Amino acid sequence: MNKQNYAVEVEDLTVAYDIKPVLWDIDLKIPKGKLMAVVGPNGAGKTTLIKAMLGLLKPVTGTVHFMNGNGDMRMLKNRIGYVPQSGSVDWDFPTTVQDVVLMGCYGKLGWIRRPRKTDVELTRQMLKKVGMEEYASRQISQLSGGQQQRVFLARALAQEADVYFMDEPFKGVDARTERAIVALLKELKEQGKTVVVVHHDLQTVPDYFDWVTLINLRVVASGPVEEVFHDENLKKTYLSSGTLLRSVV
Repeated sequence: MNKQNYAVEVEDLTVAYDIKPVLWDIDLKIPKGKLMAVVGPNGAGKTTLIKAMLGLLKPVTGTVHFMNGNGDMRMLKNRIGYVPQSGSVDWDFPTTVQDVVLMGCYGKLGWIRRPRKTDVELTRQMLKKVGMEEYASRQISQLSGGQQQRVFLARALAQEADVYFMDEPFKGVDARTERAIVALLKELKEQGKTVVVVHHDLQTVPDYFDWVTLINLRVVASGPVEEVFHDENLKKTYLSSGTLLRSVV
């Protein structure tokens, strides 16, 4: 695959907490326009991987390049969206749903300039897209877990990024919200966006994604779902785990 087709390239990435390696010698190329799942057992380093790619964690060694190597995360921050795990967010912070989504525009606005009418309208459109427009003036602490996840998706969409990282967006949501999120992910892919999702439900990988990376401290396999998501690679990934999808294809 030609280099120009990659949205993200990770080379020789090692991340450690204290002296314990959490990710070891990661090489990974993520093509543009793919909807990619990152899967592996608990403690495999899935969240650590996307945080390191985003520059939220400093690696021991290695480099991460975005958009054909034309800059790092700091230079391209307006083109990269992030939806963290809902459990890592302070939901008691006193702010409204609309204000949270409007934060997605600040990369274009800067923190000093006031939002324009077009930014407010974009915020409303994104809330409507995730089915949360009627909650615009509500405090985020008053929302259910699924509703909170929708709001953070709307914030990422308002950023109008080229690459999105999402850390377990389906965790703790109901079936209706999960279907809505899947529809949004596929819509982003159709727009040519690249979406990287930390995911834990092996059964839904073939239905939701077209690319998959299996990790357990190292990359076990990465590529099209139909090529790498099979029993042999899953056994290598989950060898020390009791969770294994018995029949994938």
